[in-house]
Amino acid sequence: MDQKKTGLFLKKLRKERGLTQEQLSEILGVSNRSVSRWENGVTMPDFDIVIEIANYYDVSIEELLDGERKNDMIEKKTQNTLLKVADYSNTEKMTLSRRLNLLFILGVLAFIIYMFLDIRGLTSVGIYENIAGFSLGLVLGVLLTGTLYTSRYITKLRSAKQRLIGKIVRNS
Repeated sequence: MDQKKTGLFLKKLRKERGLTQEQLSEILGVSNRSVSRWENGVTMPDFDIVIEIANYYDVSIEELLDGERKNDMIEKKTQNTLLKVADYSNTEKMTLSRRLNLLFILGVLAFIIYMFLDIRGLTSVGIYENIAGFSLGLVLGVLLTGTLYTSRYITKLRSAKQRLIGKIVRNS
């Protein structure tokens, strides 16, 4: 699969519909920057977005991934495999989102506990000192996790995962 070729094909399909990148991003529920990266061949959309794009432009998933129109349609088995991969990807995203939400709530609660102890002047008194230390540690952990998740490091991990899944799909 050639990302540049796929990107040019995505751009061609968008222009055939007379859409701007902004309009397409609103339709797909992604950022303008994502559409630009796809069309420039920098990144590829997630599998669930690929399926949505294929349906929107009325082309097969194979045509999108190959970056050109074809006369014959994708085999049903391959399409089912791609749909399963997209479902798995969505499930994985939802699980991660739930975990991050729970972690965020725990971080907020830990911050509230620490603030309560600090206001009462109990952060250096016996067992309350341990509770205050644990609360601050939890808040720091949540901040670090949030920073990692929103940084380019997580994006690089996600890209590596997508390349691995792409190899698996190509080998099937």
